[in-house]
Amino acid sequence: MYFGADYYPEHWPRERWEADAQMMQAAHINVVRLAEFAWSKLEPTEGHYDFAWLDEAIDILNQHGIQVIIGTPTATPPKWLIDKYPDILPVDADGHVRGFGSRCHYCATNKNYHWHSDLIVGQLAKHYGHHPGVIGWQTDNEFGCHSTTRCYCDSCRKAFRQWLQQKYGTLEALNEAWGTVFWSQTYETWDQVIIPRKTVASHNPSLLLDFYRFSSDMKVEFQARQLRILRQHSTNQFITHNLMGLFPEIDYYDLAKDLDFVSWDNYPRYSGAPDSTRLALSHDLMRGIRKQNFWVMEEQSGPSGWEIVHSTPRPGEIRLWTYQAVSRGADGIVYFRWRTCRFGTEEYWHGIIDHDGRPRRRYREIQETGKELAELWPFLDGTEVKNDVAILYSYDQLWSLQIQPNNPSLQYTEIVKEYYKRLHELNIGVDLVNHTDEFTDYKILIAPLLYLMTPELALRLTKFVESGGILVTTFRSGVKNWDNVVTDKTLPGELSELIGVEIEEYDSIYGETPIGISMELQGYKVEGTASTWCDVIIPGTADTLAKYTTEYYAGQTAITQNSLGKGKAIYVGTRLDANLTARLMDHVLTLAGVARGPLAETGIEVSIRGKAGMRLLFLLNHSGKKQTVDLTQHYVDPLTDVPITGRLELPAYGVEVLREV
Repeated sequence: MYFGADYYPEHWPRERWEADAQMMQAAHINVVRLAEFAWSKLEPTEGHYDFAWLDEAIDILNQHGIQVIIGTPTATPPKWLIDKYPDILPVDADGHVRGFGSRCHYCATNKNYHWHSDLIVGQLAKHYGHHPGVIGWQTDNEFGCHSTTRCYCDSCRKAFRQWLQQKYGTLEALNEAWGTVFWSQTYETWDQVIIPRKTVASHNPSLLLDFYRFSSDMKVEFQARQLRILRQHSTNQFITHNLMGLFPEIDYYDLAKDLDFVSWDNYPRYSGAPDSTRLALSHDLMRGIRKQNFWVMEEQSGPSGWEIVHSTPRPGEIRLWTYQAVSRGADGIVYFRWRTCRFGTEEYWHGIIDHDGRPRRRYREIQETGKELAELWPFLDGTEVKNDVAILYSYDQLWSLQIQPNNPSLQYTEIVKEYYKRLHELNIGVDLVNHTDEFTDYKILIAPLLYLMTPELALRLTKFVESGGILVTTFRSGVKNWDNVVTDKTLPGELSELIGVEIEEYDSIYGETPIGISMELQGYKVEGTASTWCDVIIPGTADTLAKYTTEYYAGQTAITQNSLGKGKAIYVGTRLDANLTARLMDHVLTLAGVARGPLAETGIEVSIRGKAGMRLLFLLNHSGKKQTVDLTQHYVDPLTDVPITGRLELPAYGVEVLREV
């Protein structure tokens, strides 16, 4: 098990490094990440490189059994570089240059920046690519953070036009795809094509979606430059990047495609009390991006904050968050940061130890957690997370609904989370998948808000259902083609035959009294409410599962179920309250023959990792109170083989790991 910390030796006197390494070793830390913000220290002036300090820090760490991950320092271009090439700085949608003084102050399409970032990455790769104590690389840091994915500079305008030429081939094709005849926006030459800086009203939604896609692609291409250089000069070293969970600006499926594995940065108490469901969803997305185990490259170890200090992790929470990550597929945990910095923007983003460098409660909690995980690793090694249920999570759908949310309260990720929440309550594992992935491994596919649709995707969804799968999709599906243009087919467009309905009309709900819903499932009725959006549905081949009970469409169909081949497609024409969502999901699970997970609805989160002949259950108490549960199966302690049956008590923020027998 890789268990570590993010370390910044350049922030501390050389005399302290040995003491830090000793304390890390005592805490069972065996890996650190270094140098991801140290460009000015590594290249103080153009072309003059100083790696001696980093060599020495790595040597000290290696002597204490601590291996190293080096971050390429391209998130913080130094002042000398910005002074020489001020065009490196990004430009916002208002046309204003975003200046030097923070981080991520670069444009990913700038040729001058490409040249110099290639040089520093190349020098590092040549120097450390065969170092026995360096096990891997992290590219840059948190691509796109601080809203830096989308740049509106002249370099991006030129690159955007080239990207569009490659995609559409001709201006005629672009004008047709975007519908530029509207508002006299037809382009006659490629030089006329704009980048969507602020204008007097809203931009063409097709242009915006392509710009979002282009901006994501530019981060992917910028990373690809680094990947080529690192792989050219290194041997037996992995390459990863620290993603940001549910960050919406970059298509993480694309960004992660050529990495060895995904890492991500997890700060549960960044603002307010932790949301265990959102944390679980984030872990599942990170695992789902490459369909493999992952790392947490920055795990919260203290109160976070720059100008504002957020709340401190409660005793047991750091251990709890660590085990939640491990339970959902993390093979490496790296805490941010080792020691809290005394200067700079992150003075109050606390680490394992405080400003004075003395170990306290948080250090001791991590020390004990490291000891436990080292003992558990022989059982964890080689285990995976396998599930029967998937949620389709698509950045194209997310972006198109950011551009035109249709209703002020409609947010793509929040709707996804509402369906995920019931599965989380029932301790049913979920994989998040892309629209290009295979669905055949799953019994249930939940695909909310399929706003953009193609005939090819509709066909793949149809084949999934015909083969016996249960599909759940929702309102605002099949509305547009992949160019973000509304279909001329009766809604739900390309999905009409699969779902077996027509949408007569729809109603966008603006904070008025919720709409009444009556749902009948398998012989029982449940009443509830709906909000945000209401499709008025005319069933064709589909059966009605629920009707509206208020508004002018009272008595009209709200939810349907269509049988097709061996499976069924369920269409939810509105946003259901939590209880109705739960009851509908229970119905779906019954249809698919998917059982509830262990300790369902007890408030204890249970995740499972397994391999041939062995399964480990992780029981997590996210409550600040003691909880008692009754085990219905026989388990043993994986380390001692002592039987664990009957009643089990978990303290506040407690964790228990069990092995099935």
